[in-house]
Amino acid sequence: MSKEYPFIKACWGQPTDYVPVWLMRQAGRYLQQYKDVRAQGGGTFLDLCKDPARAAEVTIQPIDLLNVDAAILFSDILTPIEPMGMALDFVPGPVFEKPIRTAADVDALIVPDDMAQAVPYVPEILKRLRVAFEGRVPLIGFGGAPFTLACYMVEGHGSKDFAALKQMMYADFPLYDALMKKITEMDRRYLNMQIEAGAQAIQIFDTWGGLLAPHDFERYILPYVKELINGLNRDGIPVIYFVKNGGTMLELVKEAGADVVGLDWHVNLGKARDILGPEVAVQGNLDPTVLYAPKPYIEKEVQRILDENAGRPGFIFNLGHGILPTVPPENAIHMVECVHRLSRK
Repeated sequence: MSKEYPFIKACWGQPTDYVPVWLMRQAGRYLQQYKDVRAQGGGTFLDLCKDPARAAEVTIQPIDLLNVDAAILFSDILTPIEPMGMALDFVPGPVFEKPIRTAADVDALIVPDDMAQAVPYVPEILKRLRVAFEGRVPLIGFGGAPFTLACYMVEGHGSKDFAALKQMMYADFPLYDALMKKITEMDRRYLNMQIEAGAQAIQIFDTWGGLLAPHDFERYILPYVKELINGLNRDGIPVIYFVKNGGTMLELVKEAGADVVGLDWHVNLGKARDILGPEVAVQGNLDPTVLYAPKPYIEKEVQRILDENAGRPGFIFNLGHGILPTVPPENAIHMVECVHRLSRK
């Protein structure tokens, strides 16, 4: 049944009557409805992620408001790091009080045998959403790629260059490798748990993968992502791999083995498709700041991206990164309407 959804069909490279569309971070601060739900329960962002009723509600909101073609679990990529033994806080960005720096730190990390037990609210949210969305839109589960998770775990917080992780990577590869292997195995269990709980597609976010030069990406990122994707229970479940700033190394990104490659706005979508070939679907790639533009300009940019795709099947329209918190919701609604109208056959 799920393969009849335009989004799922596009993931498999099949023709669709129109180009399906969803937005990264489509549940979030740009919506007043999200702010209202966040305020009702009080607490932190992490508290919202751990509240199945409220997290399900904010996942549903953009489906009702934007008319997008897929829903994505409301959570955070760092959610499964907590049960590995690292205390997580948001102030407002993510902060780990005790970052990973030594072999002892890596040895102390736990890879839970049962991720559903480790983060019980995640499968509970997914199960609620499958009931809410059945026959309407498919549900995307997600996780962070091993390298991107390691960036936060070693640095302890957000950074422009994640120098602490790079220092470990270059100076002590055995330590880096031990850390990455633990993260990759946790990630594999976490994403398979989401599939078992009802996720109909999986997106892997490598937000910081583009920090590395192509030859470093090949050595320090690619083997672990390949292992992760190969370890997923992918029967009928498409996998999307998104590397921010990965447009200069698409041949390597393709080697990871995902069914769909997410593109940011720094690459021409048509040229990216030429490099990736017809067997790989793509997702992207409108600059998120275009949603601040007047509506005629938004429509023009939507048409430009559709033209770059040139009618090829296997295309999902999305932003090149997450929607920004001050975007007017009516502009996001307009963008979705433009994609549907301009691409309809």
